[in-house]
Amino acid sequence: MADVRDVTYELLRSHDLTTIFGNPGSNELPFLAGMPDDFRYVLGLHEGAVLAMADGYAQARGGPALVNLHAAAGTGNALGPLTNSVYSHSPLIITAGQQVRSTIGQEVMLANVDAPALPKPLVKWSSEPACAQDVPRSISHAIHIANLPAKGPVYVSVPYDDWAQEAPAEAQHLLARRTSSAGSLSNSQLAELTAALDGAERPVLVLGPEVDAERANGDAVRLADRLGAPVWIAPSASRCPFPTRHRGFRGVLPASVQGITDALSGHDLILVVGAPVFRYHQFVPGEYLPAGARLVHLTSDPGEAARAPVGEALVGDVKDALARLANAVAPGLRPELPPLPEHPVAASAGERLNPAELFALLREHAPEDAVYVKESTATTGDFWAQMDLSEPGSYFFPASGGLGFGLPAAVGAQLAHERRQVIGLIGDGSANYGITALWTAARYRIPVIVVILKNGTYGALRWFSKVLDAGEAPGMDVPGIDFVQIARGYGVDATSVRTGAEFTEALTGALGAGKPVLIEAETELTEP
Repeated sequence: MADVRDVTYELLRSHDLTTIFGNPGSNELPFLAGMPDDFRYVLGLHEGAVLAMADGYAQARGGPALVNLHAAAGTGNALGPLTNSVYSHSPLIITAGQQVRSTIGQEVMLANVDAPALPKPLVKWSSEPACAQDVPRSISHAIHIANLPAKGPVYVSVPYDDWAQEAPAEAQHLLARRTSSAGSLSNSQLAELTAALDGAERPVLVLGPEVDAERANGDAVRLADRLGAPVWIAPSASRCPFPTRHRGFRGVLPASVQGITDALSGHDLILVVGAPVFRYHQFVPGEYLPAGARLVHLTSDPGEAARAPVGEALVGDVKDALARLANAVAPGLRPELPPLPEHPVAASAGERLNPAELFALLREHAPEDAVYVKESTATTGDFWAQMDLSEPGSYFFPASGGLGFGLPAAVGAQLAHERRQVIGLIGDGSANYGITALWTAARYRIPVIVVILKNGTYGALRWFSKVLDAGEAPGMDVPGIDFVQIARGYGVDATSVRTGAEFTEALTGALGAGKPVLIEAETELTEP
């Protein structure tokens, strides 16, 4: 009979989970030793970077990723990045090694005393199987839960002596099991929503990350065109669900109650698709909606639907709903929107690059289908003003705002993409949270390009101190960091630039390098 370990590898293989992100400890060795040849182990030097790499990989490939953490300590190291994964609905199957089953209650070294509770509430489901024979079924359970709407991370703790135990014969049935969601809007729900859209004088669409995750971008464009409606991206955007140079694109909504109300003023029907209502950040109180406006919310996440403070919610398949609505609404009821103005002129004024100029140069010289993983909050406004994003899966940002996502996620995203160039746009304040991912990029020759926007401070904090009228606070500057030397120490080629010409030359060289490259760009301080 096969043992638990062999059956588990068969199960993972059947779900195309043959890449394992991890940093091993003694509890994990019995599972990892003698790993099958068709599996790939991607080593990270810290579990925070490991988790974020897996997150970027999962989002970029549009499927699950497997993470192997070391006991309680490794799980704790990964909890910060996990705050992003839960809000990006990343289907991460996280396993953690546990001490020998009979010793856990003694709280021996490396025992995870209450393992299922440790990652909560940042996972959809967590478990430590009651016996070794239930390990394959528990991991199967985790895989299905992670991939069902609303997708998200799951966690299974496995005592390391379980792997050598005999697996039950019925575990073979797990290999062929598949689950999928069949939740779509009913015909009556679709008809009612279609009538509301057709009857509205000034409808507006607000699109969220789920639209991009489900590759429903094209359906959203068709719906916007037929309605003649402007389109906003929902606040705190972690993905780009709509082409940024489409005539209907209006930008990213501000992340405050009053800011959203002001931006949507004059619209009588607000259709929010694939986003929470709303991910507020700055506390600027006001009315939730403009006077006389009706809000309808489409999402696959019952939690998002239930916790919204305003509006009507329909829970179902977002891609299916957008496609059917695009076919159902009446075209030509409203005048065509005027084309967008040209990109604003971007130029640097001093000895450092203005981020807007850097983004304009990226737009000009980077591949049209490049993927951007961004973690430079202070440059958000310049980024959206300058970039031309039209392909699905072109933009990723930490969904919960937790620093440490960007650099490792860029490495993971590039690992998922053989044909698209991934470019990480990382602030110098956030880069240090995930800097060890550079070693992984070098070790596996992952050809990601990392651009460090170096202004010597936490720029977003400086802006937020103005919002809060808080004045100067300690700990907002990060001077004296040499990212070129750090990158070279990890085995990554690196260079520093100050001008647009220098950046263009460095970018051109990096695009043809076939290996990871870091560009440290000395930039001016800007505000989001």
